[in-house]
Amino acid sequence: MRPFLSDSYVEETRFGFWFLRSHTWQHHVLRVAIDDLRGLFSEPPPGNAVLLDTGCGQGKSFQYLRRVFAPAQLLGNDADPLSVELSNAEARRLGGDIRVQGGDCAHLPYADASVDLLFCHQTFHHLVEQEKALSEFYRVLKPGGYLLFAESTEAYIDTWVIRWLFRHPMHVQKSASGYLQMLRDQGFEFDTGNVSYPYLWWSRSRDFGLLERLKLRTPKPFGQREETLVNVVARKPLQAVTP
Repeated sequence: MRPFLSDSYVEETRFGFWFLRSHTWQHHVLRVAIDDLRGLFSEPPPGNAVLLDTGCGQGKSFQYLRRVFAPAQLLGNDADPLSVELSNAEARRLGGDIRVQGGDCAHLPYADASVDLLFCHQTFHHLVEQEKALSEFYRVLKPGGYLLFAESTEAYIDTWVIRWLFRHPMHVQKSASGYLQMLRDQGFEFDTGNVSYPYLWWSRSRDFGLLERLKLRTPKPFGQREETLVNVVARKPLQAVTP
């Protein structure tokens, strides 16, 4: 077992760590989520932004975040030392202003109001101290800054396939509505147009959408299914008040 920087984050399994380097993860999960989040903005995202990828894993998101948001500076943060090492290698490969350091989402090593965009993708369901992490996200964002939140819900995490292959703190998992309420309670603002509920094949852990691809079953429409994913672009108010 490698050294770990935090006890508020549940470490990934060996399979999970390998999967985060795979083509499936990069092309079908990261790329799709970032493109979807870009479409959820009500207005253009800030230009020349400082963008923080918290829980950046092995840095495979950096190329997509650059392509979509063109930040002036890209920051990466992760609690796992090996992931930080691999993210730094990815940053060197890509070049430009990318800075990666170790740190816990519940204790971010960044100044107040120092970040324009904060990307949190498939990280939150690993966190034990979710409320504290969300408070940190709010703290480091500038007034008017955006949280780009993409998360799997309890309906996906609490299945035998995911429990077998990955590791998560099950007592903190939430539904899509639960995550949205948590964001609102923290003080973030968003409308229905800033939220999406992707129903992607890999998030249907019973059969990965196979029956639907074979035209043997019609997918349930929104409102008649238990959502497995939720993506949100949530804004910190310009006149932000600490909850």
